[in-house]
Amino acid sequence: MTSTTAKAPADREPALAEVELLIGGMTCASCAARVEKKLNRMDGVTATVNYATEKARVTYPVGTEVADLIATVVKTGYTAEEPAPAREEEPAAEGTHAAGEDPDLSALRRRLVVSAALAVPVVLLAMVPALQFDNWQWLSLTLAAPVVVWGGLPFHRAAWTNARHGAATMDTLVSLGTLAAFGWSLWALFLGDAGMPGMRHPFELTVSRGDGASSIYLEVASGVTAFILLGRYLEARSKRRAGAALKALMELGAKEVAVLRDGREVRIPAQRLAVGDRFVVRPGEKIATDGTVVEGASAVDASMLTGESVPVDVTAGDAVTGATVNAGGRLVVEATRIGADTQLARMAKLVEDAQNGKAEVQRLADRIAGVFVPVVLLIAAATAGVWLGLTGDGVAAFTAAVAVLIIACPCALGLATPTALMVGTGRGAQLGILIKGPEVLESTRRIDTVVLDKTGTVTTGRMTLQEVHVAGGADEKEVLRLVGAVEHASEHPVARAIALGAEERAGQLPGVENFENVPGRGVRGRVEGREVAVGRLFGDVPPELARARDEAERAGRTAVLAGWDGTARAVLAVADAIKETSAEAVRELRALGLTPVLLTGDNRAVAEAVAEAVGIDRVIAEVLPEDKVEAVRRLRAEGRVVAMVGDGVNDAAALATADLGLAMGTGTDAAIEAGDLTLVRGDLRVAADAIRLSRRTLATIKGNLVWAFGYNVAALPLAAAGLLNPMIAGAAMAFSSVFVVTNSLRLRTFR
Repeated sequence: MTSTTAKAPADREPALAEVELLIGGMTCASCAARVEKKLNRMDGVTATVNYATEKARVTYPVGTEVADLIATVVKTGYTAEEPAPAREEEPAAEGTHAAGEDPDLSALRRRLVVSAALAVPVVLLAMVPALQFDNWQWLSLTLAAPVVVWGGLPFHRAAWTNARHGAATMDTLVSLGTLAAFGWSLWALFLGDAGMPGMRHPFELTVSRGDGASSIYLEVASGVTAFILLGRYLEARSKRRAGAALKALMELGAKEVAVLRDGREVRIPAQRLAVGDRFVVRPGEKIATDGTVVEGASAVDASMLTGESVPVDVTAGDAVTGATVNAGGRLVVEATRIGADTQLARMAKLVEDAQNGKAEVQRLADRIAGVFVPVVLLIAAATAGVWLGLTGDGVAAFTAAVAVLIIACPCALGLATPTALMVGTGRGAQLGILIKGPEVLESTRRIDTVVLDKTGTVTTGRMTLQEVHVAGGADEKEVLRLVGAVEHASEHPVARAIALGAEERAGQLPGVENFENVPGRGVRGRVEGREVAVGRLFGDVPPELARARDEAERAGRTAVLAGWDGTARAVLAVADAIKETSAEAVRELRALGLTPVLLTGDNRAVAEAVAEAVGIDRVIAEVLPEDKVEAVRRLRAEGRVVAMVGDGVNDAAALATADLGLAMGTGTDAAIEAGDLTLVRGDLRVAADAIRLSRRTLATIKGNLVWAFGYNVAALPLAAAGLLNPMIAGAAMAFSSVFVVTNSLRLRTFR
């Protein structure tokens, strides 16, 4: 029966595989929309193409060849390839590439500089009639021709490729507009009156009626080309900066490591480490991979991964993360995770997945961009027809149509979401906030309630010694030394907390003899000639100690009696300590308009004591792990939109059930997998930061889209009405893309 049930879905749905392709040749959002549409037409294939990252994430049925996917992209007029495997295998080459400038960016800058240098005199001659000497038009032609032909070559080449595949993109608009202006100018110069010596050409911001045979548009052809090259260059450079956080994250790891082989240190490339290898980390060196300290004590600076500036003390038995820096003593670490399993690699993967995803608002923008170019071509043709019909003036009709073609490029529309997403997720990674996908951003806007798991989230998750009450004139330091010595020999969590607290407060602990564990009652042993006992091993308890024990238990603490020679002399109160930053975090969450709720399996007294200490009013206590999901469902049934913050295996289902799951990165893999946002640092304040960053990123995306939509909606009628000179239109179009990218880059300043 079970076998049949398991097989049924497999019979109905083919197994799926996933691949990421690097797409080349895309110049605008409509290019990305075309590639995506062609891939999605293949049987069983689901593809998402991101213009900003120039990548396609493709899910396809097992049996379909990746070569077929690549062939489909190539047939569409673009290039596609799988990313080169194992980049870290060539650290020197990778470092060189990272340090040097992108060759494509260098080539684009060179094309821009030459085109701008040639176009500026052409524009000045056309705009300032006083500069127009006899035969100035022929100098303009000499300077403008290389700009239009060579400077605009990427646009013409892409337009031709798209035309052969029956498609039109932004390049089609630019190429048609500039070539039309250049072609008209050639006709007027060689076959009309524009080539006559003494010809003068006034410059106007709007379309004016005139004699077509004596009108030239060389300043439009060269100026628009230069402006759009400038916009393309600034856009490419900004996109590179937007993705810099992810690149920096991926390059954080150590390149070499000193491995212990037969007691000797041998330096090897970090990627050759294997699980179980022991390696040495000296002060100032990066820890090569995730592992456990087996020897030494130090402080580790994890700021590049968590954003936390204070180094964390580590000693034998503590876990350490690859790419963090050893700030103190010599450590010997045993590797527990390598390669793609490390926290650094998983962080980079989460960030990259988020950057490659699409929010609903972006899907709408993509659909519009996909049909926008053909619509613009129709509007341009209609503009020319209407102007000709109303005025009979071919020059005015032509100028208005060219302005429509040039101003309508939907670049800003395609860049609005991905650039903000790249910068926002990259900045989040720097601060220890990993956003799983763009749809997460849309969830953060609606959240009104935040459920906080107690243990490990609001509290440290570790028992610590909170209070010591002594009686009968006993000395607190002496009590701690003697009791701590006996508890040090026990493995019980409460005993470990007392021993650690005693060591911190009273210094080095003495040795213990004749240690005995009395099941269910406590422990005892001989310390410095005294018979020390801890637990329920005393007959009469002094009233003041009995009161202290009852008060501690009412406050949700574990109270332990201790003394020697048969007399109880102290009560030690142990509890799961509240994190120092939890109260501040709750205040920050309230400031975001969220209602905090404490959720725990602990008894109500403990839960209410913790809630009161951090400023939470509503407590859901004594909840079994499997009932945490039901608690979240009940809150949602009340009409609340719920975020859940947790870190344990028992929180994973609740994290997945909540409208927004925030997993503490210090927690379990199950919780991190179930969360929508991962908080690398175990500090609850980061939850408030994560929600603020997500909301600000979403607001930036919406602001970008409003600008991009508004710009095109407002500019097209102006151009069609003849109120924009084509060159001004070209400058405005280039500026719109630069504005959107620059607006997104403001997210880099998020604190």
